[in-house]
Amino acid sequence: MSPGDRPGGEGRHDATWQGHRRGTPAFTRLLTAMFCAGVATFAQLYAPQAVLPAISAGLSVPPAQAALLVSAATGGLAMSVLWWSWLADRWGRVRTMLLAIIVATLAGAAFTFVASFPVMVALRFVEGAGLGGVAGVAVAYITEETHAASMAAATGLYISGTSLGGLSGRLLSGPLTDLTGSWRVGVGSVIALSAVAGVLFAVLVPPPRRFTPRRTSLVQVSRLALAHLRNPGMRTVFVQAFCLMGAFVTIYNYLGFRLERPPFALSPTVTSLLFLSYLAGTWSSSRATRSAVRFGRRTVLLGAGTLMLTGLALTWVVDVAVIIVGLVVLTAGFFAGHAIASALAGIMAEEGRAQATALYNFFYYAGSSVLGWVGGYLFSAGGWTAVSMFCAIVVAVAMLVAWSGLRPSVARTP
Repeated sequence: MSPGDRPGGEGRHDATWQGHRRGTPAFTRLLTAMFCAGVATFAQLYAPQAVLPAISAGLSVPPAQAALLVSAATGGLAMSVLWWSWLADRWGRVRTMLLAIIVATLAGAAFTFVASFPVMVALRFVEGAGLGGVAGVAVAYITEETHAASMAAATGLYISGTSLGGLSGRLLSGPLTDLTGSWRVGVGSVIALSAVAGVLFAVLVPPPRRFTPRRTSLVQVSRLALAHLRNPGMRTVFVQAFCLMGAFVTIYNYLGFRLERPPFALSPTVTSLLFLSYLAGTWSSSRATRSAVRFGRRTVLLGAGTLMLTGLALTWVVDVAVIIVGLVVLTAGFFAGHAIASALAGIMAEEGRAQATALYNFFYYAGSSVLGWVGGYLFSAGGWTAVSMFCAIVVAVAMLVAWSGLRPSVARTP
């Protein structure tokens, strides 16, 4: 076995090979490896989100300032994805993702030890910037290495894996914070989990067979990115990323603050269990890609937005059981929309696929960073009513843009 053929290496380009097919051992191994990459990325990216009230109290900072620890990471990720896509074109997809996981995990570990809040924010920015190397490259790697007939399914299953990765980080940090009385222990445990997942990714990931390194310059990358931004269909997809993710993260950022205050007064362990709603996203993301083949992606996107609005309306009820149902419905809608929009970003790109997926991730995490931060000021000013109305408007904008910017039958293919 040559170095280029080892797991984690960049294999030789095979012009005759058509990609891994669903149901084969290699396809399963690829998805297992990408699931581990999703855990290594999304577990640590959102680990502080489940314990934001504890961080706010422990550091004596208001909710909007505590939420900067989430927004700084997603902002760093958004600002780094184009650079990572350039590196991935030159250096290889797998090598780039491995480097990204290492950088992010080291920054995340350092974050749990520092006392200065500005330094904590800076380290979270670096951590997020590192994670951009996975988030910005993973879909490009999957679409290159899977057969055309299995591409949509592979992307949907990867999105399902990212939802489980984000869920694992939140479920671990919340109960451990409650048990030990230290949010640093809770977040640190997630960093340890991410390190283990990163090692498993390195061992399991199949070597690329359809990728040829390209000596592209940053100028060329910028030109490809600008070409995508001039494409009306791609702009529509980017609006979906910004709005849907921004609303989704804002809801989860501040719902914990609401539920740990009267009349609910729930503990951090109980509020972290609300993130089990992410399991609905694991189901809906793969279901959405199958439904798009039959009904068209625009129809599924509009349905996803409708589910988000319905779930959001249920969170207005002052009853924990109803709020949980609302979160399940909202989460299912979000991940369905994300699965469709992210697949479109790769499929609609005739060239510069890595830059297309990187731009999608830029707008996706920019929405998380900007809207998630703004939501804190709305929460302080008007409570949950202000936050939920703001998010409803953002989702409605995404639906309007999808309705006007995509053809009814767009991409009705496997």
